[in-house]
Amino acid sequence: QVQLVESGGGLVQVGGSLRLSCAASGRTFSSYAMGWFRQAPGKERNFVARISATGGHRFYADSVKGRFTISRDNAKNTVYLQMNSPKPEDTAVYYCAADLGVISTTSPMDYDYWGQGTQVTVSS
Repeated sequence: QVQLVESGGGLVQVGGSLRLSCAASGRTFSSYAMGWFRQAPGKERNFVARISATGGHRFYADSVKGRFTISRDNAKNTVYLQMNSPKPEDTAVYYCAADLGVISTTSPMDYDYWGQGTQVTVSS
């Protein structure tokens, strides 16, 4: 079992920055990959970023590449999403998720545990 709790969401202006955090508990944090997803009202949940268990491999959706950075601190059991230069289209509920599998994936169906989500609203 893995429990995930996101924090750090809120209102941010275009051109600003915001950092989301996701604290994990349960299984050994350094043994599984983590991902961030987002879901806007009326839309599907979409992949944002993924980081491997050790942090050595990161992958991003094209829509956030160069603006968002995923990182993790295995000593603190926490994964982060640094959001720089956000755009109004980044407005969504952001979820962190744990992938206990061995194959790198961006499909939400392949992630095993989810946080409750945190709202991010980007205003212009």
